[in-house]
Amino acid sequence: MTNEPDKIKPPSPRNILIAMGVALGIGLLVLLTTILPAEFGVDPLGIGNLTGLTDLSRTENPFEEQPEIHRSDYVEFELESFQSVEYKYTMDLDAPMVFTWVADREVYFDMHAEPAGLGEEYAESFEQGNDVSRTGSFHAPFAGIHGWFWENRSGRTVTVRLYAAGFFLDSTVFRDGGDYSRAIDPVIKL
Repeated sequence: MTNEPDKIKPPSPRNILIAMGVALGIGLLVLLTTILPAEFGVDPLGIGNLTGLTDLSRTENPFEEQPEIHRSDYVEFELESFQSVEYKYTMDLDAPMVFTWVADREVYFDMHAEPAGLGEEYAESFEQGNDVSRTGSFHAPFAGIHGWFWENRSGRTVTVRLYAAGFFLDSTVFRDGGDYSRAIDPVIKL
């Protein structure tokens, strides 16, 4: 009996061609279903939209041009016990604003908006609660008036200060059963 090591046969040309065809098919499938939708937004089979991969290719330009010059605003309200005030900015659709409001005691607040021309019954509230401050940014979800309602629910006087900058046109104060508009000048005049 001879102890001859098993000889490994090299693959036949036919088997090499089959393996290359399978690898090419898998590579083409990965390209069409994954790489093209995720990297380039090209989705020839529609699988990228089904799996959400096409969203990965959508990069938004961070620059957002505005038709108006931005405005900066500071306002202060003194609220006696159980008094309230509502302060809103007139903003166009998707107009941005950054803000900080601070009260020297806890107040009830409601950040909300009303679509232009539709009235109070179509108001939409974004955040409510009791606190002494809020800081953030806001993009108007529709054209209309956007702002805050503050109410002093304590037995002591509270001062609320609002600092805001953005692409609003003017503001309206709702207080003591009436309302009045405030013109806010642009930061610079062209």
